[in-house]
Amino acid sequence: MWDRLFARQAAMLPGRAVKEFMDGLGVLHMTKPGIPDFDELSERLMKLTGWQVVAVPGLVPDRLFFEHLANRRFVAGRFIRTPEQLDYLQEPDVFHDVFGHVPLLAHPVFADYMQAYGEGGLRADSLGAIDRLARLYWYTVEFGLIRQGEELRLYGAGILSSYGESIFARDDPSPNRIGFDLKRLMRTRYRIDDYQQSYFVIDSFDDLLRQTVEMDFAPLYEELQQESDLGTADILPQDIVFNRGTQAYARSRMGACPA
Repeated sequence: MWDRLFARQAAMLPGRAVKEFMDGLGVLHMTKPGIPDFDELSERLMKLTGWQVVAVPGLVPDRLFFEHLANRRFVAGRFIRTPEQLDYLQEPDVFHDVFGHVPLLAHPVFADYMQAYGEGGLRADSLGAIDRLARLYWYTVEFGLIRQGEELRLYGAGILSSYGESIFARDDPSPNRIGFDLKRLMRTRYRIDDYQQSYFVIDSFDDLLRQTVEMDFAPLYEELQQESDLGTADILPQDIVFNRGTQAYARSRMGACPA
């Protein structure tokens, strides 16, 4: 199953995925057949950015997840989807976790961002603001797009590990593609049951790290408490819009009209 999924993604991601992701596959020797050995993967990662991969049986509690990230440990599921789940499963498996996430941990700036997110998660937990911060992870680490030159490229693991969303997120006219704005993003709900109705586009990994490290999140959480949530398909007048989506896909799905 791993080899089947890998071959499919490796054939279609060049020219779509961010260069740093493709470089990570190579430098971590992840192009070899079979599920990567976690010890070997961690050894290579440690030399590059100080990260390691830790196997877990399934989802871990929020605070434990943040503690792992803050200490440069990425947790990865130790199960893989069945043939019936080839194109979708809700709980992340080893292909999503390792193929989707780990290559970018070889990139120093993104690796620092992931650690900073973990540290921020521990603070958010003490402030009762995990739900807000989770939106940042969702719209960057899982479903983020990046502008490189005149093109949009994929870097979110939820996209990169999905054949269908790798096409949909960048090329389909249905979803919105909106410039990254931290506060706006953290007001925006997201979907866990289907393709996203909006994707947020960062300018660079350096800018993403700078914004999250320099931001004092405590006052931001207080501001967000006074503002209403935004729907998954909303566009605001001040948004930088790369694509105003038709939302045709969402409307075609029963019960998936823009919320």
